[in-house]
Amino acid sequence: MRVLIAPDSFKGSLSSVEVAEALAEGWRRERPDDETMLAPLADGGEGTLEAIAATGSWKWEAVEASDPIGRPVTARWLRSADGTPAFDFPRAVVELASASGLSRLALDERDPFGASTRGTGEVIRAVLDAGVRRIVLGIGGSATTDGGRGILEALGARVRELPGGAFEIDLSGLDPRLADTELRIACDVTNPLLGERGAAATYGPQKGADPGDVEALDARLTSWADALEGATARRERGSAGAGAAGGTAFGLLSIGSWFRRVELVPGVDLVVEEIGLEEMLAEADLVITGEGRIDSQTAFGKTALGVARLAQAARVRCVAVGGGVEPEGVEALGRFGVTVVPVWEQPVLLAQAMAAGSAPLVECGARMARGWRGDGAFHRSPDVVCS
Repeated sequence: MRVLIAPDSFKGSLSSVEVAEALAEGWRRERPDDETMLAPLADGGEGTLEAIAATGSWKWEAVEASDPIGRPVTARWLRSADGTPAFDFPRAVVELASASGLSRLALDERDPFGASTRGTGEVIRAVLDAGVRRIVLGIGGSATTDGGRGILEALGARVRELPGGAFEIDLSGLDPRLADTELRIACDVTNPLLGERGAAATYGPQKGADPGDVEALDARLTSWADALEGATARRERGSAGAGAAGGTAFGLLSIGSWFRRVELVPGVDLVVEEIGLEEMLAEADLVITGEGRIDSQTAFGKTALGVARLAQAARVRCVAVGGGVEPEGVEALGRFGVTVVPVWEQPVLLAQAMAAGSAPLVECGARMARGWRGDGAFHRSPDVVCS
């Protein structure tokens, strides 16, 4: 039997690559003659590069760039491997978090006003220097609320912040190579740039902003939007997703006329496309997906639901593994005929679960393999815990 293992990460605990490898190890222990195909997934945030690289059709590149507060760091990106039949032109995958991510900063280093996306712009410039003109940019996990200013400056824009908080922006120096460049931005949120659902209000607190900071950040983003929309003759502040990554999406959408094409695409959809998940499903007899929590949010487009939809369309049996499982998540996946399997056979504390590493997932994979009947279902027995 061919078993496709396509989980998301268990955030704060294991990457999607580690989750997939652990489930496969457990399955193979009980059913060594089965073929396991690994397709770890991500949503555009941290782990996206590793998930895409796991297909083997990419090679790692590295560049010196700035972290969110200006320190030098080595940021990695992916380039499509030369000679791979699936690619008729070079492509790149860039992860904003690699240079400009919140994980780059200690808790006391978070700087909601000063943190910049400049390092991500430096990575994009390096991609252009390498001759690549088709770029996927994952923007999850940012430390910034600069509206994409740092990226634009790294690509040649000149920006002055005037007394009183207004901005002067000169875009005449933007890199001319952008005109030949297609940029697809992996974005899984629909927040506008400003207001109570905007970048500052929704994401500022996790980047170190207190309530007073949020108000000031929103005012500064308003001034930034006024200036950038004046310079580009594009009004993007209310676009769905413009507030993503502290307004990074807004900044890039605003200079969309300088690119050959710019578009926002759901992060999981982009990763599914890049790794060829639908083609892999066509060869599978069973697909196992999973994520840290299968709960009420699962119904709103989380990774497990996306895999469930594809599996149903391909008429492939689907199982979803959850570190935590709630009835709402079981119900959402059940509409697609998915069996939900808790990692743990008995309830455990979150801290204990996160500290346990991959061993419980190995055991879960083995438990599922033992319970597989071979006719597209599982035995309902104490040996396999299914909800």
